[in-house]
Amino acid sequence: MKDKVLSVLESHNGYVSGEYLSKILGVSRTAVWKAINRLREDGYVIDSVTNRGYCLKKKADQLNTGLISSGLETSVVGTRIEVMKTVDSTNEEIKRRAAAGEESGLLIAAERQTGGKGRLGRSWKSDSGGLYFTFLLRPELPPNEISGITLAAGYGVCVAVREFTGLDARIKWPNDIIIGSKKICGILTEMTAQTDRVDFVAVGIGINVNNKEFPEEIKDKATSLYLESGMEIDRNDFLSVVIGDLDIAAGQFLSGFPRNMKEHFKSLCATLGRNVTAHRGGRIIEGTAVDITDEGNLLIRDNSGEPVEINSGEVVVQGIY
Repeated sequence: MKDKVLSVLESHNGYVSGEYLSKILGVSRTAVWKAINRLREDGYVIDSVTNRGYCLKKKADQLNTGLISSGLETSVVGTRIEVMKTVDSTNEEIKRRAAAGEESGLLIAAERQTGGKGRLGRSWKSDSGGLYFTFLLRPELPPNEISGITLAAGYGVCVAVREFTGLDARIKWPNDIIIGSKKICGILTEMTAQTDRVDFVAVGIGINVNNKEFPEEIKDKATSLYLESGMEIDRNDFLSVVIGDLDIAAGQFLSGFPRNMKEHFKSLCATLGRNVTAHRGGRIIEGTAVDITDEGNLLIRDNSGEPVEINSGEVVVQGIY
């Protein structure tokens, strides 16, 4: 109920009477009053004046399902959205829900993760001001065709950042979004599958949004939308845009990565044309990143001139952390 009340207050510039809220929401005036008090407890500043009603004076920096989903019409990502205060990891929560039979399309966002995860077993710091969320897919694809969803997700986030902020966000293959030479977003895709089919895919995304500072050990490698733009970002509005662009990108991926996503991804990929160092089967490969294959792999022309495909692992890119 508080989400519905907040949505109405958000859509009005001035005061909204309790009678009006009660009527359009189909609840009692007491239920409206309780919802207002819950919003105040969450940090929203709401003025109340006799015979005038309620007026939202200041938003709280809290994720709100109603505000995120307002105006969204998605068919692949975020068909159902849930916000949690605290969770060990949104990826772990999605995997638990998937194991219990949750349908494809669920997106879970959290204000705080106590055990956020990155690639290669690393931890992901979930400091205040960031966005941490995971969406669930149940694609009818064989396991060897799933890796492209990470690239599709990266493209969707990159487009959303550029659209919302005007910043020159780029993709560092395969799963990071950067501005300049610093990281603002990481993506972790996890899959449960049988030999010939995928049970489900959990795509976890962490974005540095309003983060003001970073620990000493990563401050030269990480940045945030706030630090790059100088502006506080409304996380609900921004996440809504991100979900919309992810829905488009994931839909394109599911209808065929090579046909619909490859050239889009390449146009925003900062890795291409740069000197890179990669690891493949215990071998260190040095060369130039020259292309993305139809399967979404990175094609490197090594220093001997031979083409080498990399489908996973750590890739160090010259000039980027």
